Amino acid sequence: MKLGVFTVLYGNLSFTEMLDKVKGAGVQAVEIGTGGYPGDAHCPRQELLTSAEKRKRYQEELEQRGLLLGSFSCHGNPLSPDEAFRKESDQALRETIELAGKMNVPVVNCFSGTAGDHEGAKYPNWPVAPWPNEYRHILEWQWEEKLIPYWKEIGEWAETHGVKVALELHGGFLVHTPYTLLTLRKATSPAIGANLDPSHLWWQGIDPVAAIKILGREGAIHHFHAKDTFIDQEQVNMYGLTDMQPYTHIQTRAWNFRSVGCGHDLHEWTQMISALRTYGYDHVISIEHEDPLMSIDEGFETAVRNLKPLLIKEKPTEMWWA
Repeated sequence: MKLGVFTVLYGNLSFTEMLDKVKGAGVQAVEIGTGGYPGDAHCPRQELLTSAEKRKRYQEELEQRGLLLGSFSCHGNPLSPDEAFRKESDQALRETIELAGKMNVPVVNCFSGTAGDHEGAKYPNWPVAPWPNEYRHILEWQWEEKLIPYWKEIGEWAETHGVKVALELHGGFLVHTPYTLLTLRKATSPAIGANLDPSHLWWQGIDPVAAIKILGREGAIHHFHAKDTFIDQEQVNMYGLTDMQPYTHIQTRAWNFRSVGCGHDLHEWTQMISALRTYGYDHVISIEHEDPLMSIDEGFETAVRNLKPLLIKEKPTEMWWA
């Protein structure tokens, strides 16, 4: 395993300044945004796609610092009813997969997307209740007419380029649980797997260790985000876990994202790391900073400090005692 970081937190720095910054903090890998919500501050996608020389220079900057380019990320909504955003998200994803293939980047992270509730809808619709029955009918239509056909196509595209696609299990999108991920994977392609971020599982009431086991048995964990969540039970009693308050309402929200170790203790994080190793995940543990109580540097450095002693860095030896 290698400790990495999703570099969008330093989007204000140049590519080389960012690399120096994260290298100095002690990480070994980077996850680079290529478009969509994360932006593309550190990845001129079109330039790299069309120029082997620029790809070579880009890789050299990483190699000079001993950093692994562990993944690309282009989270958007390729099923959006907003035609412009849908096309933008789809283009970014397809081009990122192609670029990953050219640069030997093994995985591309993204969202599954959420469709509208009918052709011609204006906004996405995320059904999360089976009754009244209209919600169930909307969900069936979204899966059959939008989600599965799209991801079949993308799965084939990813296989063509030798790349895995990791869907982040994130609220607001049709794939947000182990069940929805495995259902889509079965209907599409083994190239489709999970970007498992425990911060989005805790607030849904899902135990991340159990989720790792469920997905790991199927070989469906393609990437891992390291981000914590603090759940405030007093506020849960008022607002519920599907709290719609803006993230800026820190004092009254039912839950807030936190740096690693500030929402759940390090014993729980140790269990997650051990479960990942047990079920065959040996890629990057990528820190994602979205802690509203800390500065970028402090949140990032806290995560690095807490995770470093927990990572399993070496291959297990033969069981001489067995």
